Amino acid sequence: MFDKLKSIAMQKLVEKMASNALSGDATSAAAEQGSSAIIESIKSKLTGGGLEQVTALFSGGDLENNSLFQEAKQKMTDALQSNGMSAEDAQAEAENTTPDLIASLKDKFASSDEADKDFDLSSLTNLIPGNAGDLLNKAKSLF
Repeated sequence: MFDKLKSIAMQKLVEKMASNALSGDATSAAAEQGSSAIIESIKSKLTGGGLEQVTALFSGGDLENNSLFQEAKQKMTDALQSNGMSAEDAQAEAENTTPDLIASLKDKFASSDEADKDFDLSSLTNLIPGNAGDLLNKAKSLF
């Protein structure tokens, strides 16, 4: 699922950032770095016990108060700056692109389209390494 999420994120970022101040190659590099960093942040939250933040991010929670969303914006800002954008422009670009990026990923989890069947919030516990995912699934079945 993470590879699919990263691919969607990369595609959305390249599309959304097409008219920015960077060259096409720098925009693609920033989109690659940003999408990779955001997916790594999601993985880190899942393995670090932040399942509720990840599900809130993809189920319509308040984005501005979600630490994962804030982290994603910062990762995008960093990626844009490392590819030559000024700090001010990078922050503005991240403010404009990150909400749309998260919305497009959220749409995949909310979709009933057969092509999106792998995007299921309840399956996120299966992505937690080790026994933690199994334990969470067993705990869910008790309720």
